Amino acid sequence: MRNRVDSNDKVIGLFNDSFPPVLDGVTLTVENYVHWLTTMGYKSCVVTPWNPVMPSHDGFGLYRFFSLPIPSRAPYRYGYPKVDPFIWRKLRRTSFSLVHSHCPFSSGRLALYSSRYHDVPLVATFHSKYRTDLEHSLPPWMVKRIMKRVLDFFNAADEVWIPQAQVEDTVREYGYKGRLTVVENGIDLAMENLDSILDFKAESRRRIGIDRSEMLLLFVGQHIWEKGVEVIIRAISMLRDLPVKMAFIGTGYAVDDMKSLIRSLGVEDRVTLHGVIRDRDTLKQYYAAASLFLFPSFYDNAPLVVREAAMMGTPSILLHGATAAEVIVDGKNGFLANRTPESYAALIRELYNNPERIDIAARGASSTLTRSWRDVMEEVVQRYNEIIERHVRRKK
Repeated sequence: MRNRVDSNDKVIGLFNDSFPPVLDGVTLTVENYVHWLTTMGYKSCVVTPWNPVMPSHDGFGLYRFFSLPIPSRAPYRYGYPKVDPFIWRKLRRTSFSLVHSHCPFSSGRLALYSSRYHDVPLVATFHSKYRTDLEHSLPPWMVKRIMKRVLDFFNAADEVWIPQAQVEDTVREYGYKGRLTVVENGIDLAMENLDSILDFKAESRRRIGIDRSEMLLLFVGQHIWEKGVEVIIRAISMLRDLPVKMAFIGTGYAVDDMKSLIRSLGVEDRVTLHGVIRDRDTLKQYYAAASLFLFPSFYDNAPLVVREAAMMGTPSILLHGATAAEVIVDGKNGFLANRTPESYAALIRELYNNPERIDIAARGASSTLTRSWRDVMEEVVQRYNEIIERHVRRKK
């Protein structure tokens, strides 16, 4: 029996300012939402800025609107729906049952328009520290103006979701006073128990070329200073006496400066920038081959990469006081350090000399930080139904 979100062949709209080929945590979230909605038999569409590369969209609609590149944040693009008459026409002709925005900017404005035009509920997920993003490239007066629009957007939503409880601190700091609902993200890597992963970890190290005596450290994500990538590189330079290798996977505006820093510190033989790895099986091998996942970021709210690493038996080092570290119990399912190269290097050294601590945290991370996307999406659909029913009752 089909759930009510799919009654009368109505469509669930997913709105976000990034979609493949752009890869980040929010993009992966939207990808998994639309994949599992399609798999579970629901009609859905993704609304996102135009990109020169057309991603696969079998089984769901893909509505793209006019955009231009953001020079300071390549490969991201900013959408300009006001100059694209076709997107408004498409949205008016689409019979939505609910719209869910994962971004408060250009795609969020389209989600709000669709919600009001069709008189259907709007769900908005608060994923990122938007003020930090804006402060990177805009003057203070403009940041203040845009943040007011961001707050207005969330105030207009029927429900605001956050991916973990501590994100509430950031939302309240921005001035949002409404009700918040925690809806976690999931993992799109194959779910396995840690014992079965151990053989895969050994095989992955062999394929990647990591010697038994070496410790592979890993970072996956945007290569931007806000993520703490400088802390990682400088920490590696303090571990020259240990057989430690560092792998960076991803891209971002700081790549060229990271390369310069690596050269200046003389750690080219230890640090490798692999760029974006789109193949999920290859990425899975890197997660498995790593001993530790490094994530010294105050910027992130609920990073999927930490959970993906946990799924492959790799615990993370996060920061004391970081929103992302809410789920970490130090030494039990991960580790906490201060945001300095010295603190990071000292902890890595201690764990290298005490590998049993890594094993304990690996088992804890695998058991406490992993949840399948299918399980998450069953909860999401149930919540969609409840929101739609409340909206229908209010209209009567």
